[in-house]
Amino acid sequence: MNILDARGLRCPMPLLKLKQSLHQLNVGEVLTVMTTDPVSQRDFVAFLQRSPHSLLSATQQNEDFIFEIKKGE
Repeated sequence: MNILDARGLRCPMPLLKLKQSLHQLNVGEVLTVMTTDPVSQRDFVAFLQRSPHSLLSATQQNEDFIFEIKKGE
């Protein structure tokens, strides 16, 4: 399981860490990202709309925002 724990990081660090982590995955692998920065919701969606990657889910649990992202080609 591929997990990126970006909790406690402020914009733009969660997005930068997301990009770095996706670069290291193979096509089709899923990355779970946890962040506490509410701005990451907007940033991740905007980035993923312009990328080959897919947002599988976005949920909130207390202070944490959890994203499931599938790496595209």
